[in-house]
Formats: sequence, structure tokens, C-alpha cells
Amino acid sequence: MKNKTDLRIIKTRNSLYDALIFLLKEKTFEEIKVSDICKKALINRSTFYSHFQDKYELFASLIDNLKQSLNFELKNINKDLTVKEYYIELIKVFLDHIEGKEEIYRSIMINNKNSIIMDMIYDTINEDINKKLDDSNIPTDIASSYYLGGVVNVGMFWLRNGKKYTKIEILDFLNKLI
Repeated sequence: MKNKTDLRIIKTRNSLYDALIFLLKEKTFEEIKVSDICKKALINRSTFYSHFQDKYELFASLIDNLKQSLNFELKNINKDLTVKEYYIELIKVFLDHIEGKEEIYRSIMINNKNSIIMDMIYDTINEDINKKLDDSNIPTDIASSYYLGGVVNVGMFWLRNGKKYTKIEILDFLNKLI
């Protein structure tokens, strides 16, 4: 068995991810066939099946990579901030993440309205919020629900509206609002 860090494996998987993301701009996930992915990625079906059982496993792997990336970025938030500062920083990190992975978010969330990715985003950000608010005197389920809704909805608004406002403008508006 080949090592998962083998450059050929990484290149093949990235090619499959890119092909899926591209196809999600044109079709719904349900309409996409493994043969479409292979054709777009310029690989044989046998190569696809040596990496993934089906398109669902490919999609799950893509979402898992996105989650790991978001988790990594969230871990870099200074946990010593005030709740307000943390909230603003959390939104900034999420907007940065969306901007860095815009093609994926557009393909999956806007074009396909996929709830799996929304669940991943909610779970990942909720986990971080609960860690931050764990020692506050507010029940974490209420506080995390409030903050989570704001963070995710602002991020999705920004993406859906073609980044009508800059990240700095959004953060400034939210700072005034809070």
C-alpha cells in the first residue's frame, strides 16, 4: 500500500477534488457521475476507485479537508480576548477562510445549497465558541447559538452578495453594532 503522503496520491486526490468542485458549479451533486469526475480530472475510473469507493466518499473527504483547514485557522485565535473581541476575530477568521476557499464554498453552498457543509461549519465554529465561552456566566448553549448564527450568516451573506462590502467594512459595522 502506498503512503498517503506520496506525492502521486496527493496530486491525484487534489485533481479529483478540483474536478468535483468544478462540476459542482455546473450540476447538482446528484447529477454528477464518477465518470464525469474522472473525465474532468483526466484519470481512469480504476484510479478513482483506488482512492475512493464512490463520489460520496470523495465528497466526504473534501468536506473533511475543509473542516481541518477551518479548525487549524480557529486554533490561532487568541483565547485571551474579551468576548466582543473574540467574536469579531471569529468572524474575521471565517471570512478569511471563505475568501481563501471561495471556489469550494461557492460550488457547494451557493450552487448546490448543500447542508452537509453547513453542518460542518456549524459544528466546527460551535466547538470553538464553546471552548471560549465555557467559563462565562452565560449558558454556553444560548451564547453559542447566538454567536454561531451571526458568524455563519454574515459569512454566507458576504459570499452570496459578491463581497459587496470589504472584510474591514463588515468588521467595522459589526464592531459598531455590538
